[in-house]
Amino acid sequence: MLWQLSTLLGIVAVTVAIGWIVDQVLQRVAARHPEAPVWPLLRRCRVPLQLVVLASLLLAAGSLERLLDLEGDGLHHATVLFLIASLGWLTVRVVAAALEAVLSRYETVSDDPSRVQRVHTQISMLRRVVSALIAVVTVAVILLTFEAMRTIGASLLASAGIIGIVAGIAAQSTLGNFFAGLQIAFSDTVRIGDTVVVDGQQGVVEEITLSYLVLRMWDYRRLVVPVSYFVSKPFENWTRKHPGLLAWVVLHLDHTTPVDRLRTALHDHLQTSPLWDGEEWSLQVTDTTPTTLVIRAAMTARTPDDAAGLRFEVREQLIAYLRDEHPNALPRIRTDETPPKTG
Repeated sequence: MLWQLSTLLGIVAVTVAIGWIVDQVLQRVAARHPEAPVWPLLRRCRVPLQLVVLASLLLAAGSLERLLDLEGDGLHHATVLFLIASLGWLTVRVVAAALEAVLSRYETVSDDPSRVQRVHTQISMLRRVVSALIAVVTVAVILLTFEAMRTIGASLLASAGIIGIVAGIAAQSTLGNFFAGLQIAFSDTVRIGDTVVVDGQQGVVEEITLSYLVLRMWDYRRLVVPVSYFVSKPFENWTRKHPGLLAWVVLHLDHTTPVDRLRTALHDHLQTSPLWDGEEWSLQVTDTTPTTLVIRAAMTARTPDDAAGLRFEVREQLIAYLRDEHPNALPRIRTDETPPKTG
């Protein structure tokens, strides 16, 4: 009994030591090569690696039944299942680390924000798909270790066609969302970080999964939308080609408004505003009514958030300018009748 206990303690000690050594090696390699993000990400694989080492050493040293002087092979089979599950977990962690390293590397070499968002979306979706496939394969291998599953394999394959048809009909919505998620990821219609408008509600794409998409609203609410919506219904994507936007403000002013001075005031304010990207601006009279002029001020901004802030800022500044410098330009209701001048 003392020998069995010593063997178990030795296996545990070796497992801990291997995990610590691998972690230290990865830490030193990451310090020597800071430009390669894969090494610090691989440190997340320490726990599943230790579980794989533990299960492998238990199988190599002999089954648990012999170590614990037990009869039967139930614990041996459990150790095999534990090893298979640990290998699946380790594979998921390694793939995730590799994909995140690819994304981090791409972010450092690319100057195009739209391309970075596209790659981010594709890699996120690819990671979920690969993780799901690894999980399915792992469960399948675990099931094949049972004798009963192998003996009924022929009958399962014979009825697979009928089961597939029934499952497809029952889960057509889920499968539709799954393939819609893949289409979104690789067709570049919606990306993580895009500003979109869905049913009149504006939000930023925060997360894309295989079945749903999460939008962060301006008031920090989260709107969860099935991904099939984005392949079956129209929606607005304000940042698909370029994150910049044209902000605009409409003012209804009196006919006596000095438009040239108001245009100069707008340009002077934009020169000092950090929200303006310095590219385009304009102030034009777009329409007239019997009592007012319809004036539109337009200016570009780098992001949708900057565009919203610039609209609020410009509207406030123009109204303040007219109030202080040209109060007669503000719209008012005329109650007196001024007789026309006669020559």
